[in-house]
Amino acid sequence: MDYLYVFITGGILCLIAQIIMDNTTLVSGQILVIYIVAGVILTALGLYEPIVKFGQAGATVPLTGFGYSLVKGTIFAVKQDGLLGVLTGPLTATGGGIAAAIIFGYVFAVIFSPKTKK
Repeated sequence: MDYLYVFITGGILCLIAQIIMDNTTLVSGQILVIYIVAGVILTALGLYEPIVKFGQAGATVPLTGFGYSLVKGTIFAVKQDGLLGVLTGPLTATGGGIAAAIIFGYVFAVIFSPKTKK
């Protein structure tokens, strides 16, 4: 059943993004920012934690999960290091993912020589 919950949660998040793309003039970059900010806000309000408990990776892997990780990292670091944690917490919690995105983006750009869309 856990796999079903993960699939449903991730699918609903993707469905919402697709509906936004189909019915507005927003581009994918704008939706990316909306999803990250929504994850931050929902986590700060305590509303995203139940979604994570239900959907597990279906809720933590999409972009809203990145916002969730930012807030959780900040909260943990502030409890541990005080006000300095506001600056260090988000980067500590998400640094591995950010580094992987940069490295893999570079490697694939070198391998496949991307071109702009026309």
